[in-house]
Amino acid sequence: MTDVDTRVTPSLHVMNVHEMEDYDDETAPFLGQVETAFSTAYEGLRNIHDAREAAKRNPTWNEAQAVIQTSDYASKVMLGITKTFDSAEANLAKAVTALEAQLSAPVTSKAAHAVSAEIRSYVKNLKASERMTFLQKAIESGDETTASAVLGGPSYLSGLDGEMQGVLTRMYHERISPKEAKRVRAMKAAQELMSRNAGLLFGQVEKAVGMPPARVHALRQAKTESEQAFILKDS
Repeated sequence: MTDVDTRVTPSLHVMNVHEMEDYDDETAPFLGQVETAFSTAYEGLRNIHDAREAAKRNPTWNEAQAVIQTSDYASKVMLGITKTFDSAEANLAKAVTALEAQLSAPVTSKAAHAVSAEIRSYVKNLKASERMTFLQKAIESGDETTASAVLGGPSYLSGLDGEMQGVLTRMYHERISPKEAKRVRAMKAAQELMSRNAGLLFGQVEKAVGMPPARVHALRQAKTESEQAFILKDS
């Protein structure tokens, strides 16, 4: 586990991943890249702070030179961090899309054709409010015969609209595939966590370097211009 460093915001600590509601031994294997991204960011920022302190102790560098050297190092560290975040985000998005498709896939009826037809007819003749209550109870109780008979056919045969059938289909899949449903919840939470906290990186890098990028650029430009005086020119 990454140690806590008061110089770096706790919002980028890997413990934020571990504290997500659906993070546990079952979902952890699917969130490894997210953990790596946060650990890389936290350790990288920590290393920039250390580099800045080391630069200050170099007797041959003034303050401006120390800032420039720290900034150069920070740029390399930041490149590695952003690559790690981008890779984790891209892979999460693919995994979520695949699981979403699985949890929204058409349902196959588990009852005989004649029984399915009778169940649909019964459901269609219920009042709208009774119909929803009946189907929700069937799904929640694990009555796959009833639920799949209704969801395995065109929505209008059971008095449903397409949108409501989609909602019930999702409920059905989550009921029969709880591990997959939990996994997609954990992955979506991780996506939100990364999206919300990744934006802190730039401010944290600036803090670690000790100077805004514009001022570092001005120092670098002034250094370059002053060095021009030491370049031998053809007479």
